[in-house]
Amino acid sequence: MEYGFTTAAYVVAAVLFILSLGGLSGQESAKRAVWYGIAGMALAVFATLIGPGAGLWPLSIALIVAGGAIGTVVAKRVQMTEMPQLVAAMHSLVGLAAVFVGYIAHIELGRVLAMDDAARNALDGFAAVLAHKDGVEQSILRVELSLGIFIGAVTFTGSIIAYGKLAGKVTSAAEKLPGGHMLNAAAMAVSLLCLIWYFNTGGILPLIIMTLAAFFIGYHLIMGIGGADMPVVVSMLNSYSGWAAAAIGFSLGNDLLIVVGALVGSSGAILSYIMCVAMNRSFISVILGGFGGPAGEQMAVEGEQVAIDADGVASALEDADSVIIVPGYGMAVAQAQQNVAELTRRLRAKGKEVRFGIHPVAGRLPGHMNVLLAEAKVPYDIVLEMDEINDDMPNTDVVIIIGSNDIVNPAAQDDPNSPIAGMPVLEVWKAKQVFVSKRGQGTGYSGIENPLFYKDNTRMFFGDAKKSLDDLLTRIS
Repeated sequence: MEYGFTTAAYVVAAVLFILSLGGLSGQESAKRAVWYGIAGMALAVFATLIGPGAGLWPLSIALIVAGGAIGTVVAKRVQMTEMPQLVAAMHSLVGLAAVFVGYIAHIELGRVLAMDDAARNALDGFAAVLAHKDGVEQSILRVELSLGIFIGAVTFTGSIIAYGKLAGKVTSAAEKLPGGHMLNAAAMAVSLLCLIWYFNTGGILPLIIMTLAAFFIGYHLIMGIGGADMPVVVSMLNSYSGWAAAAIGFSLGNDLLIVVGALVGSSGAILSYIMCVAMNRSFISVILGGFGGPAGEQMAVEGEQVAIDADGVASALEDADSVIIVPGYGMAVAQAQQNVAELTRRLRAKGKEVRFGIHPVAGRLPGHMNVLLAEAKVPYDIVLEMDEINDDMPNTDVVIIIGSNDIVNPAAQDDPNSPIAGMPVLEVWKAKQVFVSKRGQGTGYSGIENPLFYKDNTRMFFGDAKKSLDDLLTRIS
């Protein structure tokens, strides 16, 4: 009975997870999709707690309550600007959990194999599953848990470094140890040899060595990726965490964990590919090197940045008929999305056409800008993707850029030696006037100079985005 209920509950939970994932594709269905996910996870946890092998109820309930309390506190304290690093931190926990579960599965397998037949027949739960495995199945289990530990360990340290880069605690520059890719290749070779060693002996030493090698790969791989590639990295680590969960699902014989891991792993991989296409980047080149490595000396930037004040921007907006707003991470840092939404409402009330241009990798998380604008209740029908709005740039009177750098950089098209050469960008320089809201004259998170800031039709609206827009709103009724 308990097996039947657990299996049925897992099937329903899997369907709810699929509906949740599908519903996140649209703003209107996203809230409902989140509730599907919550219901699916609640059902999965409940079915697991009362299913085969259930026990240690006080400890299980204590851990669930503690985890829920910590999650609630984190959810209330974390700002929307900190969501990318929070997601990276969550990925690290999934990876670490996969490592722990893999080791526990190894220890439990050793314990079961040391028992006599009578003791094995008295087992229940996961131990009973292990007791009924023959030699071939035990070997397959060793491969499964090895993969889970390896992927989990890479995800753990990689996600910690990604968190550090996103939070500004680790340099955003791409840094590698002497030896570069050869060190990663050597660590991979060690991991493969340890897998063969463990497959043949079943000892814990090869597992430990493989785990340490995987920890190094995760650290060194992400340290070698520059800040401009962080959106892809976050998505990629999301995929890794899913595959780690799926591998551990096979080890535990948990069908739901396999399905959920596959969903997360495949969706993360697809999103990473889509983002790489949007950046004109090879997925392999991103995960192995990140931005950098230009073929030669980059084009010199000529001219000077010309500043403008709020009066000048307000005057241009009053005269404009069409306006495109391009948000970036600077808007998120300044928490200026509400000001942007208010500016949009006032301009539209005057009969002006206002739209948003969103680059696929704007911000530091896939969909980061879309979430911020939705939070500020910007109408979704005026939020357009890069490919939808680029052709309209030459007919646009004013483009306002708020905290963006690389996604509006003409060097991607004009300079073959630029680190972002070939990357599709929003062609904002084709508009009649361009205003760039920016803190200062720095090169931004990726450290790449932007010739846009020196063009004749560009004016720099320096200052914190929120304060600058506050000032601008006092001049637009």
